[in-house]
Amino acid sequence: MNEPLHPETKLPQWHALLLESLKSYGWSNEELIRKVREGDLPKDESKFQFDYADLVAYAREHADALEDAIRHGYRVKYNTLRGIHSWIAVALRRDAELVLEPGGEAVVVPLSAEETRRVESMLSAGWKLSVPDPAPDANGRALIKIEPIHRI
Repeated sequence: MNEPLHPETKLPQWHALLLESLKSYGWSNEELIRKVREGDLPKDESKFQFDYADLVAYAREHADALEDAIRHGYRVKYNTLRGIHSWIAVALRRDAELVLEPGGEAVVVPLSAEETRRVESMLSAGWKLSVPDPAPDANGRALIKIEPIHRI
């Protein structure tokens, strides 16, 4: 896989979800930064019902980090299985399979090469991507499995 986009910038998983939700509005980076800084954000009508006040408060304390994340990408400080599943739904608009079998926990989803690169770039340490079926589907997406690295 390619190198991460910008691993120096790290965001908490919750703030990454809030940020990705706002990116769906199609604002420029500068407009998004301004809107967050000013607290000029819409009410979230998605199934997640995000409260963007948390992101506004985070921006007050970590303005440089958030602006860098908006402009250059980020890595999540600590991912959870359900957080990765939600991030894929919010950022990529994909319905991934959440596997919760003990010892076999994973998120499985067909992704394009660019989508795979985005997922890989945001994952925190302790996670790995594999390609159980490299044959692309009709949309050019390969099946990707994201799972924790189990240490013995």
